[in-house]
Amino acid sequence: MADIDPQELTDRYVAVWNEPDADVRRDTIRELWADDATHVLRPPQDIRQAVEGLGFIATALEARGHAALEFRVTRAHEEFVAPGTFTFSSRGNADRLHDVVKFTWEMVSSDGEVAGVGLEVLVLDQDGRIRTDYQFIEG
Repeated sequence: MADIDPQELTDRYVAVWNEPDADVRRDTIRELWADDATHVLRPPQDIRQAVEGLGFIATALEARGHAALEFRVTRAHEEFVAPGTFTFSSRGNADRLHDVVKFTWEMVSSDGEVAGVGLEVLVLDQDGRIRTDYQFIEG
């Protein structure tokens, strides 16, 4: 496996969600994630309850491959970052064990209030690119 600094990786990961330039965002996604990578989101409790109320058991949402990842990141950017309402930042606590990197991030409002927190668990491939990205929205 490539020699990966977990903090540098997670800083780049968070930066792509804040990136205003679509071309830079696309290129960074292709650099960070493997071609067939999967982003798996465990949505917030209110969404899980609504889905379960409809009779669905599985409440994980998935995006697979660069095109789907680009759509996911772009959609989050357009909804939260582009209007100037929020930015995403790492809490600076990245840790690595073999091919797994974990860290927490925050969604911070323009007035400095933390509006959301998430735990990210990244499984890396042999080249140090993200193979599977597990995201848990914690608050």
